[in-house]
Amino acid sequence: MGKSVAIIGTRGYPSYYGGFETAVRQLAPHLAENGWDVSVYGRSGSTRTDDPDRDQRVHTPVTRGLETKSLSTLSYGLTACLNAARKKPDVALVMNVANGYWLPILKARGIPSLVNVDGIEWDRAKWGRAAKFTFRTGAKLTARFGNELVFDSVEIARRWDADFKRDGHFIPYGGTAPAELPLEPGLEHRGYILVVARFVPENTISEFLDAAPELARRWDVVIVGSSGYGGDLDERVGKLAEENPRITWLGHLSDDRRLLALWQHAGAYFHGHSVGGTNPALVQAMACGAPTVARDTVYNREVAGPGGLFAAPTATSILSQIERLMDDPGRQLDLSKYLTERAATDYSWHSVNTGYENALAALAERRAR
Repeated sequence: MGKSVAIIGTRGYPSYYGGFETAVRQLAPHLAENGWDVSVYGRSGSTRTDDPDRDQRVHTPVTRGLETKSLSTLSYGLTACLNAARKKPDVALVMNVANGYWLPILKARGIPSLVNVDGIEWDRAKWGRAAKFTFRTGAKLTARFGNELVFDSVEIARRWDADFKRDGHFIPYGGTAPAELPLEPGLEHRGYILVVARFVPENTISEFLDAAPELARRWDVVIVGSSGYGGDLDERVGKLAEENPRITWLGHLSDDRRLLALWQHAGAYFHGHSVGGTNPALVQAMACGAPTVARDTVYNREVAGPGGLFAAPTATSILSQIERLMDDPGRQLDLSKYLTERAATDYSWHSVNTGYENALAALAERRAR
């Protein structure tokens, strides 16, 4: 009989919400193909039941929770862990240290856990003091009760060693190099500027918006994303798009092909994420060959490497770096080729999936012994 795994802490399978969901869309079918009995816990209404790429071998139990910004992860994590504790899979893959509160439930039932700790959530500006305390405490509990940990970047691993004296597995995110995709109507290949991000302060959205009107004097500017809950940044982007015909706001895109095409044909993609480890959007943009200007952080330098192009988190620096890139087709071509090759070499889904499977199998075998 094959081994069984419960995947807890995402919105479900298949879901297109964020990085965890992207990873699970790749990992769950890989495990099922290799004989695992896979259950991905999710939330009602958060998955695409009509997705043609859905693997029917993957079980998708849905549990209840509270749909609020501060309690959704905790509440759904609790109900998923309680359900998994009853079913007793061989091993659990748990995403997000917020679910560290519920690891003792799994431990009490003899279910070993592999925990992806994500980024340093308590450093994120979008969270208030209570939320930061919640994440920090969840991290301490994860360090205490998690059997094995996954770090998606070397820098995140260094922080956990320094703060919690825990090591683990380095498994980043992967990217998919798509075939040639059709250009979005009304845009020109390498003739527009793209930003893809959730509207939170640490993603440098406000600073990019300061630069957007000046960029839009010469090029089209396409903005993908939203806060998910409304707010000042959503209102500001909506007003910019309303007043300037060269600024387009597409909101959150769940159509993967459309998003991949936008990356593939962009003249410059601005990646403003500042907190976290290996960012899935950056890896995927690289795999698509998007000439990328990334916010200058230790995480983005780790992923983009020595040949990357970086900007300080100011409108002036963002404007300067993007203008230089847009004005130099040769540089666009060279950067696109470099990032595509780096993604294929260092950030393939095959190596990511293999890393997770090996770690899960080792835990399951240890439990069996």
